[in-house]
Amino acid sequence: MTTTPRLLAEWEPQGAVMLAWPHHGTDWFSRLPQTLPVFEAIALAILHQQHLIISSEDVSQVQNLQRHFDRLCQEQSLPGRALCLPAPSNDTWARDFGPLAVQQGSRVRLLDFTFNGWGGKYPSEKDNAVNSHLAWQQAFGRHRLKKVDWVLEGGSVETDGQGTLLTTRHCLLDPARNGSQNQVQVEQMLRQQLGFEHFLWLDHGNLEGDDTDGHIDTLARFCSPGCIAYVRCDDPSDSHYQDFQAMEAQLKTFRQANSEPYHLVPLPWPEAIFSDDGERLPATYANFLIINGAVLVPVYGVPQDQQALDALAGCFPGRTLVPVNCRSIIAQHGSLHCLTMQLPQGVWGHD
Repeated sequence: MTTTPRLLAEWEPQGAVMLAWPHHGTDWFSRLPQTLPVFEAIALAILHQQHLIISSEDVSQVQNLQRHFDRLCQEQSLPGRALCLPAPSNDTWARDFGPLAVQQGSRVRLLDFTFNGWGGKYPSEKDNAVNSHLAWQQAFGRHRLKKVDWVLEGGSVETDGQGTLLTTRHCLLDPARNGSQNQVQVEQMLRQQLGFEHFLWLDHGNLEGDDTDGHIDTLARFCSPGCIAYVRCDDPSDSHYQDFQAMEAQLKTFRQANSEPYHLVPLPWPEAIFSDDGERLPATYANFLIINGAVLVPVYGVPQDQQALDALAGCFPGRTLVPVNCRSIIAQHGSLHCLTMQLPQGVWGHD
């Protein structure tokens, strides 16, 4: 008898977090002085709670990072350890090419979906092979990868860990991902691979500067099985206003699998942030990362930062909120959650 898989919720016990370090061969090369301190802040916040797997294309950088974090972990008596390994990459968005972890019976399985650069927008061949490189070096311990010949990015799926999927039609039904598959066919694949039975499809939430076609992890997030934190735009003069008001209205119609409504927690709308060439950037507070004992929250050096932290504090009793200034990260059109991929307890290759 085959056991139904279950995509694990982010708040379940974790063993490590994946992070792909930026290097000169990525789009970050001109911003490395501003960017590297943010990556280090994220890494240290994770190591205060659990292990960290860092990949980099640059072998000498791997060696330097290993020495650096070994020293910091020892000096600060941190509970986590860093494992730095070589793996060629096109970019640093581990959320979208990292493996998705499912529970199946008593076993945890790591699913390695195809990553095609958000529908062929950017080169992705190296990113699509990062998981295989890490698995070959036993980064995941005894856990093997299961290749899934289907395009899916981790930032496009949000779950309560109980069989519910929260996502957007604009992304998952994009023909540049999986051809002409319709919603029924997409749901069938997600049910088969990730065990989803209850589907919540958002039709709104178009962020300026977003090149993922509407990843849910910038819009609305499960904080617990019955609670969703979401981005609210309450400025009628903002170009996002109508679409995000419609998203809020749709969220209010959603019901849990037991037919109960969700507890909805609005997150503030940060003041507009622009790139050096005047393009609006997709900054939101929904791109937080839940880890053991803490929640890492992107902030942007704007007045709404504290309001966002206050709102999320009520969603995560018992966890410490750690603000991380992601102003330099959002310049590349992503934020904190986009950079990271959590791995469940036991998925760690060097104990």
